[in-house]
Amino acid sequence: MKKIFYTLSTLVFITSVNAQRILPTGPNMPNEWIDTDTHHKVVRLTNNDRSNLSFYFHNNPFIGDKMVYYSTEKTVDPAAKQETYNSNAKDRQLYLLDLKTLQSERLTNHSSPITGEIVSTQRNEAFYQVKDSVFAVDLSTKKSRLVYVFPDDFKASITTINANGTLLAGAKSSDTEKDILKQNLAKSSYFNLIYEAKLPRTLFTIDINSGKLSRIFTDSAWLNHIQFSPTNPSSLMFCHEGPWHKVDRIWTIDVNSKAIKLIHKRTMPMEIAGHEWFSKDGRYIWFDLQQPRGATFFVAGVELATGKTKKYALQRNEWSVHYTSSADNKVFAGDGGDPGAVAKAPDGQWIYYFKPEGNRFQSEKLVNMKHHQYRLEPNVHFSPDQQWIIFRANFEGTENIYAVEIKSSKK
Repeated sequence: MKKIFYTLSTLVFITSVNAQRILPTGPNMPNEWIDTDTHHKVVRLTNNDRSNLSFYFHNNPFIGDKMVYYSTEKTVDPAAKQETYNSNAKDRQLYLLDLKTLQSERLTNHSSPITGEIVSTQRNEAFYQVKDSVFAVDLSTKKSRLVYVFPDDFKASITTINANGTLLAGAKSSDTEKDILKQNLAKSSYFNLIYEAKLPRTLFTIDINSGKLSRIFTDSAWLNHIQFSPTNPSSLMFCHEGPWHKVDRIWTIDVNSKAIKLIHKRTMPMEIAGHEWFSKDGRYIWFDLQQPRGATFFVAGVELATGKTKKYALQRNEWSVHYTSSADNKVFAGDGGDPGAVAKAPDGQWIYYFKPEGNRFQSEKLVNMKHHQYRLEPNVHFSPDQQWIIFRANFEGTENIYAVEIKSSKK
């Protein structure tokens, strides 16, 4: 069959002429198609008999023109009566996807479940955890090394690496909190229980070169969503987890001076702010802001150098579970939400592209997600060349990773 070369800017996909079919996004798609409703080209990046997931929205998966992702054997959820991604599967491993060729290589080979979505561009390594042991895998040689083993009196989890690749960070929870999670597997069951319990959590760092563990902050609060700044090696962001309308959620700590700062304080009853992320240049912390909850919607950002806040308004249907920003902070993307989410949006199941105009977002729909089950969060990322939005979805019946071109096929 005749081959046609489609470019993801500098990233090249080789596909057949059938890929240009205009189709409604849903079950049994070809490798590439144009969404009937949006006229944007969509490409499936993972093509195998496994379940494949891209990283959480604020975790950088990219190194050059390659992307680290999770893949596992498909399993069956008896309750859902369908194949579904199993985060605890023994075969859950890290893979490396070449965005030029769409060829994948397996990075890890462990018989126990692995966790961690940590890529260091400085070290050319991906860090992950197996039980109490932290490993790093070289993204060129594919060789893994043992980095650290947590001591018996400090069992914790890593979640992030700093800008110069010297420190890992995470949080240690109490045994009581772990028991609550074991006895209440559903988020709807454990979420309020952990918040109300006011159990201690400890933020920590691990010096990768020396292996030194440092306890940097302890509070009787649910410290979560721990993220290092992509540019400032000493700046660590964390949140007070819990019902968002009850917490001043977003904080930073300097891991050297231990100075703590509240980034956004709520100003009215039922205001919520969350799902925060650092901008790629480290200048802003952006977040979902609702004033009040479920009524008025914004994407807001605090400029760290000045403390000034920007707010961009959205319509109800444009609210997204997660947002992300481009490298220059000039455009944004969102993964939409189903009618059962906080916005109660009647028509919100889309991948969105946003351009600020004054104090509002102007939106463009990129992918119709009406067949996607939002129990799996799509978690949008801008591609390294900023020309595509990469997301995960289950609209074909299993979990895969996709890219949608920002440029419309009509243009």
